[in-house]
Amino acid sequence: MTTFDERQRAFESKFAHDQEMMFKAESRRNRKIGLWAAELLGLSGEEAENYALDVIRTDFTKPGADVVIEKLVADLGATADEATIRAKLAQCMAEAKVELADG
Repeated sequence: MTTFDERQRAFESKFAHDQEMMFKAESRRNRKIGLWAAELLGLSGEEAENYALDVIRTDFTKPGADVVIEKLVADLGATADEATIRAKLAQCMAEAKVELADG
């Protein structure tokens, strides 16, 4: 195997790893913000967990943060505006990345 092939394989492996880590971080982020929103909605226990799972599933229907934000804006109404939700989403993503890095 040539050096070029080895470098290409290493790059492809790193890309796959990075994509997997991003998927995990986004899922963790969505769970965290789902639990936050559930608390604002007055849900707890199993209801809160189910709501968080629903937020995670929302991201699968159409990938990207915008669909999650749309859902939360609709569900939370006057409880939290879009700017608050976006800020919380960014905070949850930062926390998720740290948690994944720590193992």
